[in-house]
Amino acid sequence: MQPEAIDQLLVDHFLDAHERVPLQIVLDLDATDDPIHGHQEGRFFHGYYDCYCYLPLYIFCGEFLLSAQLRTADIDPAKGALTDLRRIVKQIRKKWRKVPILVRGDSGFCRDAIMAWCEREGIDYIFGLAKNPRLLKEIEAELKAAEEESAKTGEMARTFKNLRYQTIEKTWSRTRRVVAKAEHLNKGSNPRFVVTSLAQKWFAAPVVYETMYCERGEMENRIKEQQLGLFADRTSTATMRGNQLRLYFSSIAYILMHDLRRLALKDTELERAQCTTIRLKVLKIGAQIEVTVRRVWIRMAAGYPYKEAFQQAFDNLQQIPLVC
Repeated sequence: MQPEAIDQLLVDHFLDAHERVPLQIVLDLDATDDPIHGHQEGRFFHGYYDCYCYLPLYIFCGEFLLSAQLRTADIDPAKGALTDLRRIVKQIRKKWRKVPILVRGDSGFCRDAIMAWCEREGIDYIFGLAKNPRLLKEIEAELKAAEEESAKTGEMARTFKNLRYQTIEKTWSRTRRVVAKAEHLNKGSNPRFVVTSLAQKWFAAPVVYETMYCERGEMENRIKEQQLGLFADRTSTATMRGNQLRLYFSSIAYILMHDLRRLALKDTELERAQCTTIRLKVLKIGAQIEVTVRRVWIRMAAGYPYKEAFQQAFDNLQQIPLVC
């Protein structure tokens, strides 16, 4: 196994899949739990997930997987994220020098080192920010107004506010823009905060939170595809290196499935299907296979319900030029 070559391959695949320079690249970071049930190397009990687990780090750009790194669970959720970002951005910049890049993540990645690096590199970011008494005090009036509006209408009420904020302990190297959401639901108050480098002049607070930050939730579906549909959670070997290899296998499987969906199943009823659905409806089907001197015959059941999609996928693949 050559981890550096595999990591480079994931990004190269993403770059090669685009004929034109994208208008913007959004890099989504997230960590998830990978429960383990033996005595593997790096075994650690995580209180939040209430189990022994690993804590793999994923970086996606849309549906493209750019990095999958296995980590022990006794670490800061952001550990290794900056190293991976540097590597990925450097590789992207070699091909697309001026493409705008936005980095996005939850509060686990709200670290001054990551934000300061983004600022130096001319990269924008949006990170969740954990609430605290100082932040809540800043939006007391907005929370009260939202509560009164919710009581009057019986519906959810929310408003947004822009703040300038820096941590008291000076763990942040500078003051930054924070967008606060003052929201009241039927079950009570629901304040949320994000920190961003996006200029208030061009990006209003509701746009930053609702349109840009909340879209990162789509990345969680991609992680579920890999964890549940492509067995990224089968990390049962004794060593971290062996389990990282298994995570790489799952990552390459995801890339192949994504390409099948992106290229072969385009314009079919399965073009938005998840990996599990594709496995069941396109790949795990019964057929008779006969190999002759000139051809490979595949005889499928006449009652196969997705034969039109299968035929369209085959035709789409036939149109893709082979590159030697």
